[in-house]
Amino acid sequence: MQKTLSSDLAFTYDPRGLPAEVLKRLYTEMLYARLIEEKMLLLLRQGKVSKWFSGIGQEAIAVGATLALRPEDYIFPLHRNLGVFTARGMPLRRLFAQWQGKASGFTQGRERSFHFGAPEYRVIGMISHLGAMLPVAVGVALAAQLEGEPYIALAFIGDGGTSEGDFHEALNVASVWQVPVIFLIENNGYGLSTPTTEQYACKTLADRAIGYGIEGKTIEGNNVLEVYHTIRQVAEQVRREQRPYLIEAITFRMRGHEEASGTKYVPKKLLETWAQRDPVENYERFLLLTGYLTEPEVQELRRTLKAHIEAEIRPVLAEPDPEPDPRREEAAVYAPFTEPLVEPTPEMPARPLRFVDAIREALSQAMEYDPKLILMGQDIAEYGGVFKVTEGLVKRFGKVRVRNTPLCESAILGISLGLGLRGFSSMVEMQFADFVSYGFTQIVNNLAKNYYRWGVPPKVVVRLPTGAGVGAGPFHSQSLEGIFLHVPGLKIVYPSTAYEAKGLLTTALRDPNPVLFFEHKALYRSVQDLVPEPYYNLPLGVARIVRPGKALSILTYGMGVVEALKLAENFPDMDIEVVDLRTLLPWDKETVAQSVRKTHRVLVLYEGTYTGGVGAEIAAWVSEHLFEWLDAPVFRLGALDTPVPFNTRLEAAFLPWQRLRQAVEKLLSY
Repeated sequence: MQKTLSSDLAFTYDPRGLPAEVLKRLYTEMLYARLIEEKMLLLLRQGKVSKWFSGIGQEAIAVGATLALRPEDYIFPLHRNLGVFTARGMPLRRLFAQWQGKASGFTQGRERSFHFGAPEYRVIGMISHLGAMLPVAVGVALAAQLEGEPYIALAFIGDGGTSEGDFHEALNVASVWQVPVIFLIENNGYGLSTPTTEQYACKTLADRAIGYGIEGKTIEGNNVLEVYHTIRQVAEQVRREQRPYLIEAITFRMRGHEEASGTKYVPKKLLETWAQRDPVENYERFLLLTGYLTEPEVQELRRTLKAHIEAEIRPVLAEPDPEPDPRREEAAVYAPFTEPLVEPTPEMPARPLRFVDAIREALSQAMEYDPKLILMGQDIAEYGGVFKVTEGLVKRFGKVRVRNTPLCESAILGISLGLGLRGFSSMVEMQFADFVSYGFTQIVNNLAKNYYRWGVPPKVVVRLPTGAGVGAGPFHSQSLEGIFLHVPGLKIVYPSTAYEAKGLLTTALRDPNPVLFFEHKALYRSVQDLVPEPYYNLPLGVARIVRPGKALSILTYGMGVVEALKLAENFPDMDIEVVDLRTLLPWDKETVAQSVRKTHRVLVLYEGTYTGGVGAEIAAWVSEHLFEWLDAPVFRLGALDTPVPFNTRLEAAFLPWQRLRQAVEKLLSY
């Protein structure tokens, strides 16, 4: 059948090459999504639904794109893409339970609406930070290449979200790395209430593809056959040529951003114009005009779908809210680490090794141990990283596994999550710990929360060269570990010796949870100790007594261990016990408690600025839980509450080490 146009239709539909069952399926899925939406709006008015983000008027994009893809392809939808979830066959009862925050939903009440992933359906939902899932889609597409499998990824983004940094970073990396991903922009004219005229100045959003060296096109988003044909054609091209593509689908949001927002900011004439371009009504008329459907068939389909919707929703409305259980919730924050560890033994051959060499050896042996471990970071391949930690690894493992990245910390962290969804492990190197601020959203809101939200842990280690004392100034010397201590779901490791660095890093690279691995830059080439040659692991979350003593406990980590040992050795009469925390999240409360019960005096020593640092948390816990064992207040000693100064003399005064002896003497004399 040729293209069909009627004066009753807003679009020219092209059914050529499509069997009748496909044409009918497209209609059924759009109608199903529309009827569910209408039911949700009714329940909202009745007070039975708390919030709803309506996709009415945009069904053709979600349904057309989903049915055009293969079942093994991954889709990353947003909160107005109900048709993706239903067209992929997700049970409405479980979806509605998800929207209602019930235990029978996909996230057991821990997440809202479409903020979840369902790997069994190859659908990975959004987080509220628009654009953040685009890099994750790039990571999944990269995994397809690494696996040699033919699946691709398609990621939705709204017109407003294209202004986010993650959008541009994702497009750039996808283009540079040439991975099979489709970026699908739903341009519905408004970012909440801000019209597109105030969002971007380019003629079309598809033009942005040019700047990233990829193809792009603009399509009519309310014409379901145009969407279907385009996505199917582009998907096969992306699959065949292994490169990204950008599609802009022009559509309109007929309801508010969410129902409470309303549509008063939209001109009435604009709403009337787009009402004539309704994707469901126009396509229904096309099928009736061309004989693919009859009016009785349409009415019967509507009755059947409405009855199904009522039957699926009714039991969930009667389902009670989840029973709160704090212990269960806290247990769900971290994925269990069930792999056996390779413990170091005295029989292992060992030799003196610098801190930096121990880190490199850990990475090398971990890559041998785990063939699905991928290293990513700026200049880490041939150059070996700015601190030469990864020097030589690209020669051994190749650029597929040791990957230079563009300067886009957020995208690479998101890509690491995408790789994790396919069972890959990632090590992401921050050139300096200070630059991790660019990746804050991916770490705090994606990596850290993913397992708690919907049960799939990312296997990611972020290495962070950190610390002051090298005259690098305020943007290359910060101690940021305290910021992340407040984020459930992360693990934070901070070694003080070469032996610890290797054994803790090999373990971190096997841990299913995201690990921030801080490495003090000043230790890289100043510390050397005996390190076993073979692969071995040290447990996370376990502190160690570095030097036993009876008069006072110094609780510390990283460079603090070096400085505390130096003081203890120079003044043995002080009888100082030095406890190396090693892991800051979760930290070893039992070892700390044993030390405090023995010495009765505590100094918490840390390099970060004094206020709100790691020491504040530990000192508060000791005071609360071990008060009866204390003979003096808990002291804490950190850096000055200023940025890190560049001048080395000023920097030395900033750091706490020069004040350590005085603090210990004051505590001992209390």
